[in-house]
Amino acid sequence: MQHARLIALTALGALAATPLAAQEDRYKLERTENGYVRLDTQTGRMSTCTEQGQQLVCRMATEDRDAYEADIGKLEQRVEALEKRLAGLEKSGVKSDLPSEEEFEQTLGYMERFFRRFMGIVTDLDRTFREKEPAEPTPDRT
Repeated sequence: MQHARLIALTALGALAATPLAAQEDRYKLERTENGYVRLDTQTGRMSTCTEQGQQLVCRMATEDRDAYEADIGKLEQRVEALEKRLAGLEKSGVKSDLPSEEEFEQTLGYMERFFRRFMGIVTDLDRTFREKEPAEPTPDRT
């Protein structure tokens, strides 16, 4: 039992270390005269980092910041357009395509009648096949 625990703990430790090892290689730091430049090797984004106290504080590079702000601007425009569209739809009083409660109940009644009749047919067929079955089992010819 202890042997199994040891193996399980070893395997768990190996699995837990794998993502950390992958994360260690994700960023590359290069020293500059003003601090550091950090490169995200997965996305290609760069950040400038400075030492503040005993911490390394990183900020997006200028071109990444500009792209980020441009994306935010586009998203804000889309949200504004969607809000205007929604307000227009709410004012127009467009009727819902959903059936009324009465139509729903009527359709459900049709379905219920269909399934009851279908089950009746299945029951009749089952009864017919059982009546046609031979009374004696066929002999085994093997």
